[in-house]
Amino acid sequence: MNLYDETCFECSKIITTKYSTSFSKGIMAFDKRFRYPIYAIYGFVRYADEIVDTFHDYDKQKLITDFRTETFIAIRQRISLNPVLQSFQQIVNAYRIEDELIDAFLHSMEMDLDITSYDQAGYHQYIYGSAEVVGLMCLRVFCENNEELYQQLRPMARSLGAAFQKINFLRDVKSDYEDRGRTYFPFVDFNRFTEQDKLQIEADIKKDFDDAFEGIKLLPRGTRLGVYIAYIYYRQLFKKISRTPASIILQKRIRVSDTHKMALYFKAVLHQKLNVI
Repeated sequence: MNLYDETCFECSKIITTKYSTSFSKGIMAFDKRFRYPIYAIYGFVRYADEIVDTFHDYDKQKLITDFRTETFIAIRQRISLNPVLQSFQQIVNAYRIEDELIDAFLHSMEMDLDITSYDQAGYHQYIYGSAEVVGLMCLRVFCENNEELYQQLRPMARSLGAAFQKINFLRDVKSDYEDRGRTYFPFVDFNRFTEQDKLQIEADIKKDFDDAFEGIKLLPRGTRLGVYIAYIYYRQLFKKISRTPASIILQKRIRVSDTHKMALYFKAVLHQKLNVI
């Protein structure tokens, strides 16, 4: 059984490293005991997201419905022949991750199948389910069943997840709008996307970032650097987007180069040694 479990966690690790260099580098900065659990969470959410964004030649509704059913069966039975679900269910059960978080996440994935634009309430609901709850799942792991610490850091973890997701929305405006017909930001007409629209979105993101940073400083020592690395990667992406005119945002995807990411990584390590975080 140990060999099977390790193989499943390694599958989740491969998924993470293939899909996200930013998060995989951050995870490697965690103390070793936290790495497999976060790989397991990332593998789960990545595959659910793939269903709604990628599998265009298949019945996406059936796939996500089946994935939901199989997820909760795996959690209840504490076993799955799907390696992603096997590693995920172990983490859910070990760290007491609530069904509500998992259900909210899967509901947001299902919203992508039908909803192409959002009002204010729908926007907040989608961000909560698609991003904030992922931060809360990770926080459950970081706190290692310390309920008092979890409740203290819960609002900051939500803010960090929200900041990451809103930046993703800005970064991916072109593909979301042109390829998928989606617009996440309420009351924004991307046929007439203005600098004022962009500034309002950025002000909201900045507040999320500021709130999140206070939480990062309070994380357990073995997790703080890894989360901070992801934070400064996204903060740099946010800076690039902020300096880019609204018209250009609609034309191309803004990114941070791998070379710059490496420099940011060493900067984060230095900040930790200097007790900046």
